[in-house]
Amino acid sequence: MKFKRILLKLSGEALMGARKFGIDPARLEQYALDVKSVHDKGIEIAIVIGGGNIFRGVDSEKIGIDRVQGDYMGMLATVINGMALQSAFEKLGMFTRLMSGINMDQVCEPFIKRRAERHLEKGRVVIFGAGIGNPYFTTDSTAALRAIEIHADVVLKGTRVDGVYSSDPEKNADATRYKQLSFQEAFQKGLNIMDMTAFTLCQENNLPIIVFDMNRAGNLARIMNGESAGTLIN
Repeated sequence: MKFKRILLKLSGEALMGARKFGIDPARLEQYALDVKSVHDKGIEIAIVIGGGNIFRGVDSEKIGIDRVQGDYMGMLATVINGMALQSAFEKLGMFTRLMSGINMDQVCEPFIKRRAERHLEKGRVVIFGAGIGNPYFTTDSTAALRAIEIHADVVLKGTRVDGVYSSDPEKNADATRYKQLSFQEAFQKGLNIMDMTAFTLCQENNLPIIVFDMNRAGNLARIMNGESAGTLIN
């Protein structure tokens, strides 16, 4: 399966590496090198990254912060991570654009669909920050929506496991890994791949999802080469 334009979804928590908070420089460098290896082949790359290594809006009410306020705080965290990715990419010689769902002109461009597509056509890596600019929507939903808007061929969801399993492989040694699933099968089995909004958007727009282990260096390139390094949902 060959892709010309991809949307890569990364979790903010993964950027922590072995740390308990913030950004691990080694993990940031690994991600940048992996993206460059694919970008050098002429593949157009857009990225959505979470903010859980800094702040998770969904947890805000547990510490007495209004959920809507917390979600906006989480959106700002994704911009911080996006700026870190941008810096790491540019250090390796890639041209990038950081586009935000919330206007903050001093650090990034506002998201404009046609401008985003033009950046991709020119070979720039486009990073989408601040979600879709509204509370109650996850970065999974952002990834699905932005992928549809820019006509991406696939959503690649980078996680810390090498695909979708019948149960949590970190808790159940007998968990079965799926090589491929239909959207209907994934729904019927109750597999937690993305939140329901994101999953439904992908299903209704025939946008395939590949779940893979982004923390293993080289996996992104393996998928681009057609190797089975994750689980395909289509």
